[in-house]
Amino acid sequence: MRFLILSLTLAFSMAAWASPTDEYWSKLEALCGKAFEGELITHPEGEEDFVGHELVMHVKDCSDEQIRIPFVVGDNLSRTWVLTRKDDRIELKHDHRHEDGTPEETTMYGGTSTNEGRASEQYFPADEETRQVIEAAFSNVWVMRVYPDEKFTYGLWRLGTPRVFQVDFDLTEEVEAPDAPWGWED
Repeated sequence: MRFLILSLTLAFSMAAWASPTDEYWSKLEALCGKAFEGELITHPEGEEDFVGHELVMHVKDCSDEQIRIPFVVGDNLSRTWVLTRKDDRIELKHDHRHEDGTPEETTMYGGTSTNEGRASEQYFPADEETRQVIEAAFSNVWVMRVYPDEKFTYGLWRLGTPRVFQVDFDLTEEVEAPDAPWGWED
């Protein structure tokens, strides 16, 4: 009888255990439908595309396999982060569209986490497809951190260079959701 109770207790404990990937995914799913304003923390010298613009992320579309997060810069609706579950890993791709909805020449770059990461952060080193699309990005590593009721961070580091980009989004205050990104059909 003790063995049966111990076995059942262990089985229930293992069923309740969630991997860091599962916990991270759940934190993002909890934000689904919500939009948040961001603050540019750092950007590469000479690259001013994000300076002085309102920055908004909108966790717009969520499923068990994919989460799509438009990243709006001012009135530019061209960017969407696409996160896809790959078993115990997560793939990040950057979907870039022209105003007419057609893909930009530089699109669908990113990478897949190399391990389960942490419940609050995932790292995405550039994949081979990214190297083919943007040769200089072969050493890119993207990071996404989510601290519920606090902040969401999107960052990029190009290893071996001073190229660093980071935006922090305030999760304590929702903002009005922006228009759908270019090329989206709701």
